[in-house]
Amino acid sequence: MIPELSQVKADEEVQAIMAMAESQIEALGYTEHSRRHSSIVSKWAGDILRGLSYPEERIRLAEIAGFLHDIGNSVNRSDHAQSGAILAYDILKRMGMDYKHAAEIMMAIGNHDEKYGTPVSDISSALIIADKADVHKSRVKKNVPNAFRANIHDRVNLAAERSYVTVEREGTVIALNIEIDTMLCPVMDYFEIYFTRMQMCRKAAEFLNCRFSLDINGVRLV
Repeated sequence: MIPELSQVKADEEVQAIMAMAESQIEALGYTEHSRRHSSIVSKWAGDILRGLSYPEERIRLAEIAGFLHDIGNSVNRSDHAQSGAILAYDILKRMGMDYKHAAEIMMAIGNHDEKYGTPVSDISSALIIADKADVHKSRVKKNVPNAFRANIHDRVNLAAERSYVTVEREGTVIALNIEIDTMLCPVMDYFEIYFTRMQMCRKAAEFLNCRFSLDINGVRLV
């Protein structure tokens, strides 16, 4: 049995753990990793597999993995992918998901972080791309009066007006499209902090038998 995404979102344990994760991220001064980010990653992970004509079951698993992928931040930011994977597995078992599907989500979440992770399944690949694609000014939680004095992570996000993922050319290309205000942040700043993540996205797209493309301000760079 695979619970509906709405059931996962409404679960009291999930809500409590995600609230704790959000409070810790805010205390540490990181960009937003709360329900907004989780909901976007959930949608995009599902959209990627849907665009590649995967079965509905795989799409639902990817959506659930996307929504739960950052709950490990409730434990500690360090190794949050691994702690979050175990938390998600236990929660989904309690909700009635069979062991195999819960384990697939556990594996995907445990591999989404660029430090130790790697694409190992269709679900993990979709999750990786969806997670790394979310760059947007609304993710900067603290008050930054002057973008030019912000740290590079805040500056890049403040400059990002829009980002979205598309599946193109009859399912052969997965494209990350970003609109950046270059008056706030040069494109080179984006590559300085996101290059490793983009390499991971490329590997994830290749796992899905696709090519990864990065478009910034309408210019295809990769």
